[in-house]
Amino acid sequence: MTTLTVSFPGGQRVDAAWEGFVVRTDQPPDKGGEGAAPSPFDLFLASIATCAGFYVKTYCDTRRISTSGLALEMSVDRDPATHGVRALELEIKLPGGFPEKHREGVLRAANLCAVKKQLEHPPAIAVRVVSLFDSHAVVA
Repeated sequence: MTTLTVSFPGGQRVDAAWEGFVVRTDQPPDKGGEGAAPSPFDLFLASIATCAGFYVKTYCDTRRISTSGLALEMSVDRDPATHGVRALELEIKLPGGFPEKHREGVLRAANLCAVKKQLEHPPAIAVRVVSLFDSHAVVA
């Protein structure tokens, strides 16, 4: 099991450390932060797009297809009432000269994204409170 350690370096910043990396987050100024880093939710959205991009790049690399001019964009449709995400749309932008026979392949590759697949079968999430001074835990 991998353990991430979260710290609170000040203001609205919240950092996550694991496996030698630190991911820094902050809130935008309108939410009390300094805007010094992406918000945690922005990182969540970026993880979907970058994961799909990784699979597209890997597809191209293994077939020796240049990724020059290749791009991936993700549109986020939010519900104005809840501010939650209603839909995400990933668009793979192929450069001129991209081999026609590989169009479906890059689409299939993007759909292999591990983050996307995890969202299709979400994990159970348990939250608990543990005091550092006693062994009583509260689980929600």
